[in-house]
Amino acid sequence: MEEILFGIGISALAGALATVAGAAEDTESDIGSQGDPNSQVQLAPQMGYIHRIYNKAISGEPPAYGLWVALAAGIAWALMAIQYNAILALIIGSAVAVFVQGVYATTAYLGRTASLAKFEQPVYIDILKSVTTVTMAHAFVAVFTTVTMCFLIIEALGHPFPLPLMGLVWGIALGAAGSATGNPFYGKERQYQNYPFGAGLPISASGDIVRYAEAGQRSSLDNGWFTSKGAGPASGICFGLIVFFELWRTILFEPFAAGWGAVIAGAVIIIVFMVIDRMVETWARKTYGPYTTEAATEEEATA
Repeated sequence: MEEILFGIGISALAGALATVAGAAEDTESDIGSQGDPNSQVQLAPQMGYIHRIYNKAISGEPPAYGLWVALAAGIAWALMAIQYNAILALIIGSAVAVFVQGVYATTAYLGRTASLAKFEQPVYIDILKSVTTVTMAHAFVAVFTTVTMCFLIIEALGHPFPLPLMGLVWGIALGAAGSATGNPFYGKERQYQNYPFGAGLPISASGDIVRYAEAGQRSSLDNGWFTSKGAGPASGICFGLIVFFELWRTILFEPFAAGWGAVIAGAVIIIVFMVIDRMVETWARKTYGPYTTEAATEEEATA
């Protein structure tokens, strides 16, 4: 019983670290337009919409964070092998990984913007200086908490994977959680606030992203401030639940049926969430129905 309680406590702590990591990862990617919204940011100047939005998409978030976290974990693992303090090794590894992330972000922004020179999209040096460091700060939080979570799983729960491999696996999962959960909030809501909510995006509106804020032109820091209130916490909860349920079902059910108990429990959890998702979707469709214009709504009300 003590081992089970200890394992559940570690699962809760790992889930808390994962929640912080997910929120920081999504905010970092939204500030840098790394997920699916980057296509509209890249397309905007081609459609005549010059902007001051930072675009550092060098790849999708899952492979990017797989690289950052695996790199940090590998460096930390090597330092601990030569008797470095574990906490110091994790910090150094994360710092080196974030430095590489900053290099990739800089080259991606300059390269993507330079390719738009024929469309008169300038490179804003102030944007490069101010936004790159902010993405690096958020990336450090995401990478450090994820590597710490991986270290905790290995040392406290006895996971057989080495730290670099664990970092690769959970780094990919972190990027996938942020990309699937938080990015649509930025790409479909924040970028197109000048269109009616729920109306969808016609082809003719491609690239017509919001470029002006409450005072002056909108920057990526404005987008980060906006998405950190909704998309970031949602991504954090998503990744935190993934980590918690993964560890929880392993700790409780792995002793049964030669390990197949944990597999069956995982399948049951997935099915339960699929049913819940379907119920929420059907409720929303029945409650709100398809999008209608205000004029159509008024006609229906007077009919």
